[in-house]
Amino acid sequence: MSPTAKPSSVASSSPAPAKLAPPLHKLLLQVADAVQAVRAGRSLTELLAQCPAELRPGTQSLSFHVLRHLGAAEALRAVLAPKSPPPKVEGLLLTALALLWDQGGGPGSAPYADHTVVDQAVSAVRKRMPASAGFVNAVLRRFLRERADLQAQVTAAEAGTAGEVARYNHPRWWIEKLQADWPEVWDQLLLANNSHPPMTLRVNARQGSTAEYLQRLQAAGIAARVLGPLAPQALVLERAVPVSSLPGFAEGAVSVQDAAAQLAGPLTVLAQDGLPALPAGARVLDACSAPGGKTAHLLELADLDLLALDSDAQRLSRVQDNLQRLGQQAQLKAVDARDTASWWDGRLFDAILLDAPCSASGIVRRHPDVRWLRRPSDIAQLAAIQAQLLDALWPLLKPGGRLVYATCSLFKAEGEQQVDAFLQRQSDALRPALQAVTGHLLPLAHNGAPPDGAPPDASASASPGTEALFDGFFYAVLSKRAA
Repeated sequence: MSPTAKPSSVASSSPAPAKLAPPLHKLLLQVADAVQAVRAGRSLTELLAQCPAELRPGTQSLSFHVLRHLGAAEALRAVLAPKSPPPKVEGLLLTALALLWDQGGGPGSAPYADHTVVDQAVSAVRKRMPASAGFVNAVLRRFLRERADLQAQVTAAEAGTAGEVARYNHPRWWIEKLQADWPEVWDQLLLANNSHPPMTLRVNARQGSTAEYLQRLQAAGIAARVLGPLAPQALVLERAVPVSSLPGFAEGAVSVQDAAAQLAGPLTVLAQDGLPALPAGARVLDACSAPGGKTAHLLELADLDLLALDSDAQRLSRVQDNLQRLGQQAQLKAVDARDTASWWDGRLFDAILLDAPCSASGIVRRHPDVRWLRRPSDIAQLAAIQAQLLDALWPLLKPGGRLVYATCSLFKAEGEQQVDAFLQRQSDALRPALQAVTGHLLPLAHNGAPPDGAPPDASASASPGTEALFDGFFYAVLSKRAA
C-alpha cells in the first residue's frame, strides 16, 4: 500500500481534512508540476485552482514546503545532476530534495521519513518517465549518503554568491535589496519569510466583542488568544483550523485576516491623534479593494457611503462574496482607479484607502511563490503605478480628509521612499505624527522595526515568544491641508 500524505502537516493554514488522503506519489506529481510552473512564472494560486479537488490540500501543503526550500534544492540539483534533466524529472528531483533537506527536526522539517520520500519519488517518476527512475533513485540515495557534506557545501559560499540563495531560499537580488533597506535585520527577515504564519481572525464588531467570540472558540475546543490594543478585533489561533470549524463563520461573525491588514480600517475611519473619527454616512473610497477583507472591516467599524474599486472584475466578485456573507453593502466598480474620468462622479471623499498593488514582499510566508515570481524590474514598475494612483486619487479627497496609503511590502521603494516623494510633489499633503503604528511594520517576533528611527515598536501588542504575529506592511496616513 502506498504511503499517504498528511495535508495539514506543512500548510500555512489547514484545509478541511480529507476522508482518505491520496497516495504520496500522486501528490508529488502535482507538486512537481506546480514547482516547475512557478519557476516558469505562473502563480501558485492559479495552479492550485486547477488542481483536482481531492489533491488540492496536500498539493498546497507540499508546494509551500518545497517553495520555502527551493533555493537549496536547486543548488543541490546542480551539484548532484550538473546536466539538467528533462523538466518533468527536474521538478520531481527538486520536490524530493526539498523534502529531504535536513532541518534538524525543528520547524519546517519534512513530514515524511527519508525512505518514504525516495520510494514515492521513484514511483512518481515511473508514472511519467520510467527510463529516469534509476537516475532519480541514484541521485536521491547519494544525497542521503552525503547529506551533511552536501548541505554544508551549497550553503557555505561567501556573501553575494549562490550560497546565500541556498541558505536563505530567496533570489539574490531580493537578498541584496533587503540588505540595502534593512542592514541590521535583513537575515532575520529572510528567515521569517520561511516560517509558518499564524492563523488570525478578525471579529465582526457589529456582531459581538472579541472577548465574547473568544469564549465561543473555547466552547468549540479551539485555542486562541487576544492579540492586543493595536488590533483589538484580532484573535490568534494556537493552531490553524478549517473556516467551517469557526463558530458563526457562515453568518459573518468572524473573518480570517492577518493582524497587520487589520490596521487599515481603524487608520482610515477611527479617530487618530488630531484626526477625528469619520461621521456616519461619510463618503469613503476603497481604491484597490479585492479580495475585500479591508473593505468589510471598514463597514464593520462605521456606517459609510463606501465605493470599492478594483481593476479585476473577477477579483471584485470576491469582494461581493465577502460583503454578502457579512451582511454588508457597498457600491462596487470594476475600473482602473487611475482613470478617474471613467468612474468618478465629481463628489469628494472624506477618506480614501489606497491598498496599492505591490511586490507582496511582506507576505511571503503566506505566499512562498512570490519571491520566485518577482523580477528586479518589477519593483520600479510597481512603484510607478503606486505613484500614479496617489497622484490620481489625491485631488478626489476633501480638504481636511485623510488618505491611507498601504502596501504589504518590505521594500522602502514601495513605502517610505514612495511617500517621501509624494509629499514633495503635493504641497497640500501633510503626514501627521500618529501614535498608531505607521511606517514599515516588519514580520519579526518583536513586530517592530530596527533601531533606525522608523516606525514605533508594535511589541506591546504581542504575547511573549518568538512568533511573528504581524505580516510585513507599510502604512502612511496623509491628510489634506484645509483650504
